[in-house]
Amino acid sequence: MIEQAPIEQAPIQKAAMQKAVTQKAPIQRAPADRAAVDQAPSRLPEPRINPSVATSTDSHLVITDVTRNFGSQSVLKGVNLSIARGGTTAIVGPSGSGKTTLLRLIAGFDHPVTGSISLNGARVAGDGAWVPAHKRHIGYVAQDGALFPHLSVGKNVAFGLDPAKLPGGRRAVEDRVRELLEMVSLDPDMAKRRPHELSGGQQQRVALARALAREPELMLLDEPFSALDAGLRVATRRAVANVLNKAGVTTILVTHDQAEALSFADQVAVMRGGKLAQIGNPFVVYTRPADRATAEFLGDAVILDAWMEGSLATCSLGGIPVRRPPAQGRVQLMLRPEQIRIAEDGPIRGVVVDTDYFGPETTVRLKLAVPPELASGGDHRYTGGGEIITIRHWNASIARPGMELCLRVVGEGVAFPIEP
Repeated sequence: MIEQAPIEQAPIQKAAMQKAVTQKAPIQRAPADRAAVDQAPSRLPEPRINPSVATSTDSHLVITDVTRNFGSQSVLKGVNLSIARGGTTAIVGPSGSGKTTLLRLIAGFDHPVTGSISLNGARVAGDGAWVPAHKRHIGYVAQDGALFPHLSVGKNVAFGLDPAKLPGGRRAVEDRVRELLEMVSLDPDMAKRRPHELSGGQQQRVALARALAREPELMLLDEPFSALDAGLRVATRRAVANVLNKAGVTTILVTHDQAEALSFADQVAVMRGGKLAQIGNPFVVYTRPADRATAEFLGDAVILDAWMEGSLATCSLGGIPVRRPPAQGRVQLMLRPEQIRIAEDGPIRGVVVDTDYFGPETTVRLKLAVPPELASGGDHRYTGGGEIITIRHWNASIARPGMELCLRVVGEGVAFPIEP
């Protein structure tokens, strides 16, 4: 399933983007005898950086040609990334793509084999330079919070604070702990509790408070919300984002959750196979993915064979405009499911195969009708008709198996060249 939000509309706000992605259903694959819509490519395209991404003029972190091997296995393969001061970047990718390894190199827990890492214009790793982790002014929040179970919440937060270096000594430390707990929206009286007496979301906030205690310039979040249930994950993510934004801390979030990346960050870097496939703001990365693999990873996508002439792609959904098509002739066209609307006057026909009810929305699988030009045998430039696609709709009662629906496509599509 493929889709792209209407490009002609104003950029979608983060809340809308979060809704669009968090409510998506898993991509449903069709049996082999169905059309190419539900078939995955035989191999992933070589990752490439979106050339439209401009380098920040005020970069806090610069990663240049970084590689890392574990034995004979190459984990990072020449990673380049620039992160603006005070910005929030989400590095998203499947398990094993190299996300956490990259975060460990930034934190100073590991050395790159080649390449360099610079903070505030000073090289901290690579080309003979090495600054240890405790001197990089970096905060780190792990997936499970990594709180000390034998210490109280207050002592966890105060860990790393030296009373001798604070005016007021121990009293100053206690005041700082109270201030940090309030900053992460926790009652200061919780300082006396032990970690096991807190909920998962509260533990993650304590871990954030501890990381903020030494006033880091860069905060690294290694999938800190993944162990929380869905409702708590959203609330905790929002609270953490607000705290870091108010503190003006440059932040990097590593996650495999597409919705989390798109809603949390102002820059998204998609990692695949040890490389960055695309870097850009969430709206651009979601609506104009660099390749099919990126499109399908970031959300449900409708993929159709199409014929490109100029800036118009003709497929079973009719003529779809494409901005800056990469090729002419046979291409694969991507749309996001929310672009395909049920409309009484829609020119496209499809028969409902089955539906899945998810409360606020229903995913509907449709078998598209054969276009008239193909049914008459007058146009064989592309294979069309009979594909099974998946769309979303809020009203479950109007889409039942066997019903014929009228459809309309909103916005532009994204074309990918046919891989040899």
